[in-house]
Amino acid sequence: MKVAIVGGTGDFGLALAARLVEAGDEVVIGSRDAGRAQEKATEIGAAGGATNEDAVGDVELAVLATVADAALGTAQALRNSFSSPVLSVASELESHDRRAQPPAEARSLAERIADVVDVPVVAGLHSLAAGKLAQSRLDEDVFVCGDDPDAKELALELAAKLVAGRALDAGPLASARALEGLTAVIVNLNRRYKGHAGIRVSGLP
Repeated sequence: MKVAIVGGTGDFGLALAARLVEAGDEVVIGSRDAGRAQEKATEIGAAGGATNEDAVGDVELAVLATVADAALGTAQALRNSFSSPVLSVASELESHDRRAQPPAEARSLAERIADVVDVPVVAGLHSLAAGKLAQSRLDEDVFVCGDDPDAKELALELAAKLVAGRALDAGPLASARALEGLTAVIVNLNRRYKGHAGIRVSGLP
């Protein structure tokens, strides 16, 4: 698969790129700084690095891997550059008394991104930690949701390369509200128990 990773020089984007390169995918790292994108691409053996606009021009799937605060604005800026479905991986979190929680906004970040682009949007990977993903495939399950069947299949194919467990179809794009909120749950578990939590689902065939 040919994949562009927007914000690919950040912790999660670069970890994701490394695992996809390891799996044999053709990965283009996108960044606001083309030179830095190329530098990181060379480090992990990716196909190349480019500005975000150039990176998304000719790929099968574009992963929007910027920090949550920048995701919506970046999607708007790239609206006319996207040529393929977009996988949104960011989760908006607020912190109160050192406890993470979803924001009061009723709709997910992924749903709001879908409002501003002209390609299908799917959401997923919210339960995966950048630090662990940077080291190896994870012994976890991973979730993807979306309304476009073809876009969702691409995202599930990508997700399956990141984990030793299963890539699971979590339903329509509206389910991103739960998946993004799951990030807050994992952050709180890690803080409370000083661990590195991941998700495994039991009872499925």
